Amino acid sequence: MTTQSAVVSSLEPVEGTAVIHAGDYINKLSGEQIEHECKRKLDEGCTELILNFADTEIVNSIGISILLGVIDTASNKGAKVVFSDMNETTVELFEMLGLTKHVTLA
Repeated sequence: MTTQSAVVSSLEPVEGTAVIHAGDYINKLSGEQIEHECKRKLDEGCTELILNFADTEIVNSIGISILLGVIDTASNKGAKVVFSDMNETTVELFEMLGLTKHVTLA
C-alpha cells in the first residue's frame, strides 16, 4: 500500500459548500491537513463541508480524534458536515465510534 498525504482539494460545487478529499490514510499529518483546510473554508463562510473518503483505506485513532474536532468546530459555526464515499469498513468504524451521529452520510 502506498501512503499518500491527504489530497485536500476544495471545490465549491454549490455556494457555501466545500469538498475536501481525504487521502488513503488518515493519521496525524493528513488529519491536520484536513482540519486546516476545513477551518479555512469555515472562516471563508462555508456552511457545508463535504469530506470525501473515496480513497481512504485506513483511519487511525489520531485521525478519528481530529475528525471529531472538525465536526465540533463546524457545529460551533453552524455548519453541516457530510461524509461521502466511504467504504464499508470506514462506515462501520465511524458508526461504532459514534461519528455518524453527528454528520450526514452521502
